[in-house]
Amino acid sequence: MPEEHRIRGRRAADIAADVERAVADGSLAPGSALPPLRDLATELAVNPNTVAAAYRLLRDRGVIETAGRRGSRVLPRPSHTPREQRHIEVPAGARDLADGNPDPALLPPLEEALAYAAAEQRRDPVLYARATVDERLLALARADFEADGLPAGSVAVLSGSLDAIERVLLARLRPGDSVAVEDPGWGSLLDLLAALGLRTVAVRVDDEGPTVADTARALAGGAAALVVTSSAQNPTGAAVSARRAAELRAVLAGHPGVLLVEDDFGHAIADEPYQLLCVDGAGRPVVDSWVLVRSVTKLLGPDLRLALVTGDTATVDRVRGRQRLGAGWVSHVLQRAVAQLWSGGAASRERAAAHYALRRGALVSALAGLGVPAHGRSGFNVWVPVHDETAAVVGLLQRGWVVTAGARFRIASGPGIRITVSRLSEEEIPRLALDIAAVLRTDLDAARGG
Repeated sequence: MPEEHRIRGRRAADIAADVERAVADGSLAPGSALPPLRDLATELAVNPNTVAAAYRLLRDRGVIETAGRRGSRVLPRPSHTPREQRHIEVPAGARDLADGNPDPALLPPLEEALAYAAAEQRRDPVLYARATVDERLLALARADFEADGLPAGSVAVLSGSLDAIERVLLARLRPGDSVAVEDPGWGSLLDLLAALGLRTVAVRVDDEGPTVADTARALAGGAAALVVTSSAQNPTGAAVSARRAAELRAVLAGHPGVLLVEDDFGHAIADEPYQLLCVDGAGRPVVDSWVLVRSVTKLLGPDLRLALVTGDTATVDRVRGRQRLGAGWVSHVLQRAVAQLWSGGAASRERAAAHYALRRGALVSALAGLGVPAHGRSGFNVWVPVHDETAAVVGLLQRGWVVTAGARFRIASGPGIRITVSRLSEEEIPRLALDIAAVLRTDLDAARGG
């Protein structure tokens, strides 16, 4: 039995609740091993099926992971762990390059758009039984999707990318299904999959996106879904190339029953041309079930929780139907404000993409000149492979830079650090590159015993 906590309970629900309380109060730390199923059943004098049901509940709630003979453990990031507890404290005077935020100076002012939305609400109040999507925003979204070669179809408006992805997965998958995801990949998505009781299958990422061999292996192995970030990938800055997109579409065409989710959260801030996976050159879907999720938060601001979703009619209609039974809809005041900002936002998109490309490119180039490999083809994050994440993070912190350890983004890939360049000045980049090179050199020398 774990020394930190003695599990109690007679029913599956009671056992699961006891473990959840222990995880919440710290008695069972992340990574703690739970007793083998039969051992705990003997200890509690209950049927082994009762403990199995409790562990299943805990897995489905995102509290533990179960790995057959390797046993069950508390997840490194249980689903109810407050996200703010995972961030690094930023000391006074240090530069925060860890938060993954856009540059606030590039976000548009909201006063006029909100005033417009308020006036529209006064002129045309939105009441119950109204369509869930604002007509003007719907027209803008469809024009944007069609410009990228997507067929006209159903559109849903949801509260950001993660909300949209969660609803799509719930509409199509069941706990225990496997989902192929990028590795390294978005930490919040990995947390979400665990919380939904879904299993992750790692797909390696290079500068051109998910590798073909790993994608093919994951789908052939029975993955029920594939989630891909085609540009501005978090944390590596990868962007799917035209060549890679064609190769991935060919793989997907051999697995028409797979659910394809394209997370286009960085559409407005990426300087690389967007490459669709869900449809071929003639606009025909390559799989039966697919969605593209397009968020506005990186361009307009993280607090504007809005994402547009299009896809096959059955999936999008399931998502909209379930939304109606819960939240109902995303506020039309917010939708109208976003439509107003979006309608005049072409210059803002170009300015943001150019700003992030300049900072990202300058850092990658400066590191290359110092013999340090780094990755970042689009967006505002740069990924630097390291030997020891803790040593790299601590070493840079001592020099006044706060970066993110790669552990929260990785499944099986090698260690690295993520650097958010959005608020870096051009003058800071040479010093940052020199500090990264010095820290990594010191770490490598220590590893070699030099």
